[in-house]
Amino acid sequence: MTGDDTKHLPLEDIHMAAGARFGAFAGWSMPLTYPAGVMKEHLHTREQAGLFDISHMKLFEVSGPEAAALLNRACPLDAGALEISQSKLSFFLNEAGGILDDLIVTRLSDARFMVVANAGNAVADEKHLRALAADFDARIEPLDRVFLAIQGPEAWAALSRAGIETGSLLFMHGVEPRKNWFMSRSGYTGEDGFEIGLPEADARDLVAKLLGDERVLWIGLAARDSLRLEAGLCLHGQDITPETDPASAALMWAIPKDIRASGTFIGADALRAAVERGPAQKRVGLKPEGRQPVRGGAALFDADGNPAGHVTSGGFGPSAGHPVAMGYVSTPLAKPGTRVFADVRGTKIPVDISSLPITPHRYRKG
Repeated sequence: MTGDDTKHLPLEDIHMAAGARFGAFAGWSMPLTYPAGVMKEHLHTREQAGLFDISHMKLFEVSGPEAAALLNRACPLDAGALEISQSKLSFFLNEAGGILDDLIVTRLSDARFMVVANAGNAVADEKHLRALAADFDARIEPLDRVFLAIQGPEAWAALSRAGIETGSLLFMHGVEPRKNWFMSRSGYTGEDGFEIGLPEADARDLVAKLLGDERVLWIGLAARDSLRLEAGLCLHGQDITPETDPASAALMWAIPKDIRASGTFIGADALRAAVERGPAQKRVGLKPEGRQPVRGGAALFDADGNPAGHVTSGGFGPSAGHPVAMGYVSTPLAKPGTRVFADVRGTKIPVDISSLPITPHRYRKG
């Protein structure tokens, strides 16, 4: 991809004025850090409220008499069983049961759904969904919205001060609070928080109000990565890929039991076979010994020096106070407390398998 093809956030001028340091991510020029730095940004999100510009992610509205049927074909999901405003993590799978993308699907009304797709897959996802939609009476509309996330224990209070009430919205639900707005309560940090898709003019007003609150700080992609890693949440393209199925990725909890058994989604047979066989490898949390972070791509070995798996994401966990990672290990080794060794530039670093999340979730579920 040449520099000319790089996409820019609609609010890029605001980030530049805030002193953001930019870098490339999934074809976008994205703020990586702000002057506070990754450590402070991470901890501020856990303690107060972090504001993230996630406009690189894509919102699609899927509507029409067969919208639910289309989503049931595209995803291992029972879209018709979702209550109005309920959100669900789901996936686009290929015929081999591999994860093309992970998505959040929210039911807005009987025959309208909102689908949130990842930046790097947005173009492919739209193409995939449109190809499937040819067989259904359903429309797919990519929305042109600024997409913001505000995360942390003070997120609800900061939104309230900015004139947006969130009280009745529970975790993993989404609503349309105003015309052309979409607001959900979920998040990629393990903290209570919200995502708001809204027109650019409205977004500029909201950002100005939120940043006028001393509890709110801009947070870049670097801290977004350390926050989601501590929370044990996957990044598509690293922790889950088209070569990974939901059973190996420890994501079968996202697929309802009856859909596992009888769903007619793409990849259903392959996924059922994978579950029956049992995964050869499983996604686990990893806690390296000492202070040396173990990065994605590092090979893992058992105590006898045999290949045991690989690291998919890793870094320092500011809230945990030690290096954190996740990756895949042979299923017999996938028990918390098992010790493996990571090869970091020729040095074998002891790494203990740990359960996920590494930092406990604090979602508001009731």
